[in-house]
Amino acid sequence: MQVVLASHNAHKLEELRRILAPLVPGIELLGYDGPEPVESGVTFEQNALLKARAAAAHTGLPAVADDSGIAVDVLGGCPGIFSARWAGPARSDAANVELLLWQLGDLADAHRSAAFVCAAALALPAGDGAGDTVVRGEWRGSVLRTPAGEGGFGYDPVFLPEGETRSAAELGPAEKDAASHRRRAFTALAPEIAQRLA
Repeated sequence: MQVVLASHNAHKLEELRRILAPLVPGIELLGYDGPEPVESGVTFEQNALLKARAAAAHTGLPAVADDSGIAVDVLGGCPGIFSARWAGPARSDAANVELLLWQLGDLADAHRSAAFVCAAALALPAGDGAGDTVVRGEWRGSVLRTPAGEGGFGYDPVFLPEGETRSAAELGPAEKDAASHRRRAFTALAPEIAQRLA
């Protein structure tokens, strides 16, 4: 069962292959090199559906997509949908993290609560939207004062999951896959994928 992942992010493709393989037996998650739509939605859910629908239309295959980011409570949920471009045109993980840490620099640890959020969408190539679906997963935690760990990507080095003493970047791939926002969202989406593609 071939499904395309509507993302050019190799890290995300690898992570989702690990997550979905046991949840949807027989799935073959393919990379995508087609055009990416403008992320004009105002929620994670809207942007995930935009990406999935564009990839399904371009490839003629069922497509899954996610839109994800970090939502910091004291910032009213920002960076949110702007997580990947929080620091402006540079669009680098390091610049985004640096700006976020500067913004939270004077805050006590009690006010650094946040969540990684993931909206996961499935779109079918028919294009009528009838079989499309989107779900949401959240991974609660807080923002550290300095980056820690070499693993993961994005904001992982400064995200401390609830109940953990290590950043998301210090967790092994299996540990992160078991708890992450993507795991939660795609676990909820997996039955929809299996049912619609059966």
